[in-house]
Amino acid sequence: MTAVFRNTVLVRFKHCDAAGIVFYPRYFEMLNDFIEDWFAQALDWPFDAMHGAGHAGVPTADLHCRFVAPSRLGETLTRELRVVKLGQSSFTVQVRFMGPDSGLRLQVTQRLVCVDTGKIAPRPLPDPVRQAMASYVDETLAPTGSPGI
Repeated sequence: MTAVFRNTVLVRFKHCDAAGIVFYPRYFEMLNDFIEDWFAQALDWPFDAMHGAGHAGVPTADLHCRFVAPSRLGETLTRELRVVKLGQSSFTVQVRFMGPDSGLRLQVTQRLVCVDTGKIAPRPLPDPVRQAMASYVDETLAPTGSPGI
């Protein structure tokens, strides 16, 4: 059975526009926070260790999103992550933001690449991290977006 990484985020005033709904760039901040949580809590490679002693980073190489319904101030959203594709240095995830009613609010397909921060060049994911990621691979999900994913 495929693991799903899941946690919640409260929609705060700072996330919203004047209409009280999430301003779309704030979703990308929530997405980055969620990826950082996954690395720390599920993959045992927190960003401080990755960027510090690890001399690595995982910048986004490709991002496709579909905004389905608005999220409002005060709501708690559930975020879910599954791995769509796992390579040696890159990986593609599908992230879904669900509302309190379990309705889909946002779906993202994101490809990230492990890079050496000194050279800014791809490098292989560390074996323990790649092995931990493998438990989140859901082969029933097809990559979406550009043909290059």
